[in-house]
Amino acid sequence: MSINRVKGTYDVLPNESYKWQALEDIIRQTLTLYNYKEMRTPMMEYSEVFHRQTELSDMVMKETYDFFDRGDRKLTLRPEGTAGVIRSYVENKLYTSQELEKIFYIGPNFRYERPQKGRYRQFYQFGVEAIGSVNPELDSELIILAYDFIRRLGLKGVKVKINTLGDDASRKAYQEALEHHFRPHVHELCKDCQERIDRNPLRILDCKIDQNQKVVKEAPVPLDHLNETSKAYFDEVLKNLNAVGISYEIAPKLVRGLDYYSHTVFEIEADIEGFGAQNVLGGGGRYQSLVKELGGPDLGGIGFACGMERLLLALEAEHIELKSEEVLDAYILVLDDALKITASKILYDLRHQGLQSDMNYSNKSFKSQLKHALKMNAKYLVILGQDEFKKGLVGIKDTKTEIQENVPITKISEYIREKVGK
Repeated sequence: MSINRVKGTYDVLPNESYKWQALEDIIRQTLTLYNYKEMRTPMMEYSEVFHRQTELSDMVMKETYDFFDRGDRKLTLRPEGTAGVIRSYVENKLYTSQELEKIFYIGPNFRYERPQKGRYRQFYQFGVEAIGSVNPELDSELIILAYDFIRRLGLKGVKVKINTLGDDASRKAYQEALEHHFRPHVHELCKDCQERIDRNPLRILDCKIDQNQKVVKEAPVPLDHLNETSKAYFDEVLKNLNAVGISYEIAPKLVRGLDYYSHTVFEIEADIEGFGAQNVLGGGGRYQSLVKELGGPDLGGIGFACGMERLLLALEAEHIELKSEEVLDAYILVLDDALKITASKILYDLRHQGLQSDMNYSNKSFKSQLKHALKMNAKYLVILGQDEFKKGLVGIKDTKTEIQENVPITKISEYIREKVGK
């Protein structure tokens, strides 16, 4: 019987994993510059972390993986990273240690949706959260960070799309305006959107079925329903972006896909060959009540997330290599089975000196060993034969120049380190 991977999942094979590692390296380097520290939370949480009365997005209502454990407790595989981070922030009382907690995470999430290129049922995200402050300068920092990160990947035409939902009062006024707008046209909308009018009419703007309907295109925008406090807040965010020279565009209909957002929401785009209109690489926004909903104090936060698969597809489309596949510094070829123990000692010494090294363990012929060494792109071949060994020597061959020299067996590591510059 053939057993295949689960639908909507994928394998990262050994010849691809270096791309993931290179991307993660840039993530960690960038976030360290901005003084964000990593948090690792469980892949599953009690369901109420995600299934809150205030969260009525399709992601939570339709796409979560929910199950009961043997103790009859309802659990959910995390569909996104923010809620679990906030649960940990509250449970561990991180709000008592300092005014602002700056966190990032990298890990898998799970959503039951139709698999397609760059979109899977198990997918990886990295995300950033700044928790404990309501400040337009902090909103700007998150946007600048997201923009800076995409630029550091080497992608071109990076642009921010930004909008504001305003504070609670502004958001409520906007929801009422949307309900008033959509109610006379309810029968023109899909079944889900007919229900969204009562639950949260903002979600109609996200609907993939109705997004091209005239009634949706003509819907009111949040900017027309902001109170003075919210207008001033948004103006400060934009002033900070202008000061740094960040390229942005106000997107009046942008609301993002989760119900906990308020005030600033944004997405990061880049010009990517072949991506067409689907060039959004990440996004996020401010949340004002999530900490309180999960049992903490009344503190705000802001965050964003990027899909790792989508970033890698974008880099591939633009022919950007963050890092070349690792190659071996040395590969040991054994001409005589009696020298295998010696070869193992040489191999240990090479690795101990920081040289990436390997040898063949399959009792293959010299020709097969050589073929494998060249397939592994080894820079140097350490050829261990009986005649040379009796003289205290090994042959070391440069695979690029094909020049071979005899080197004292006690000087192998020193010789190769000098050649490869380690």
